[in-house]
Amino acid sequence: MHGLSGSHPAGAGRGIWGYGLPSRLFNALRRGGALFVAGFLCAGMSAAAAAAPIKILAFGDSLTAGYGLPPGEAYPVKLQAALKAKGYDATIINAGVSGDTTADGLARLDWALQDHPDYALVELGANDMLRGLDPDDAKANLDKILTRFVAAKVKALLLGMQSSKNWGADYQQRFDRIYPDLAAQYHVPLYPFFLDGVALDPRLNQPDMLHPTAAGVDVIVTRTLPAVLGLLGAPSPASPPS
Repeated sequence: MHGLSGSHPAGAGRGIWGYGLPSRLFNALRRGGALFVAGFLCAGMSAAAAAAPIKILAFGDSLTAGYGLPPGEAYPVKLQAALKAKGYDATIINAGVSGDTTADGLARLDWALQDHPDYALVELGANDMLRGLDPDDAKANLDKILTRFVAAKVKALLLGMQSSKNWGADYQQRFDRIYPDLAAQYHVPLYPFFLDGVALDPRLNQPDMLHPTAAGVDVIVTRTLPAVLGLLGAPSPASPPS
């Protein structure tokens, strides 16, 4: 490259393209070629970015992880298939950990965000309720989780939980207010009860009556799908053939 821009004896190299051109013209052509290559590369990178699937983080507990089910029957897997059938090029990351409370979820959120998701499905709180933990603490943890998603520019859907009646009316009322209150505070969409249509149905639950069977997961996918579609908006148009 130094030889092209350096000096050379008069008449030398006139048979090589560029050497015999006036320097200003040659330099202009060279700059134009560099701009063309840079533009071509940027266009290629933009096309690659447009073609990349959207990333959805399924952030939850055993209900997300697929406790007691083969890997292919877990909620994130079946939801991803349902989205693809609707024309969405989406990858759902199963970030469900069995036994997690809202505090556990908050503690591992930084790790989960390393996947750089575009969207998040937040399904936590069932284990807080089953253990009778203070609803105020659960709400504070979910509040911090949503704050972090907002800061990371990750759009979230809150998948709510409802309390059983075992803990009394006061506990039930306080716990059940967690999800609508936070959804209103953060202006995020809410699916009120993740286990709607499945809870306490022996035909759709494993023997523990806490975790859905594969058939129960199908019901959850069908019922939550409209809320997930609302979060994502219209699917991106298919990339034109190359």
